[in-house]
Amino acid sequence: MPTPAATPAEGKKAPAFTLLDQNETKVQLSKLAGRKRLVYFYPRASTPGCTTQACGLRDIAGEIGDTVILGISPDKPASLKKFDDKYDLGFTLLSDLDHAIAEKYGVWVEKKNYGKTYMGVQRSAFLLDEDGKVIKAWPKISPKDTPTNLLAALAES
Repeated sequence: MPTPAATPAEGKKAPAFTLLDQNETKVQLSKLAGRKRLVYFYPRASTPGCTTQACGLRDIAGEIGDTVILGISPDKPASLKKFDDKYDLGFTLLSDLDHAIAEKYGVWVEKKNYGKTYMGVQRSAFLLDEDGKVIKAWPKISPKDTPTNLLAALAES
């Protein structure tokens, strides 16, 4: 098994990507230059923790200025669309079916649950500046902490 990439360090350039969103439109990270971006990884749409996290971010969207929220999971675009529609999220959800981007960000990791070992997404978030450098990195973030950490980081920057 290959060694996973390290998570991007604060002050370093975040890995670039192009992924399909919930509407099957290509979204390229570099095309969002000039704006801060929250790139967060979550295991699966419509699960309790992921719903708490996404709805928390939806609820603070009016407080984050022109910061872009990008949620990334290994779900298909159709599943992301259902998730967005059901909870009226209103931000971009990206499909990383082959988990290549999760691997680049070092968040595709070995997990254990009920005695089983498997590979999956480690819930993590990265706040990028206007040039694509990591301002803050939150590996292993809890769903409830994502919105509050984002607001605090934006207030500092």
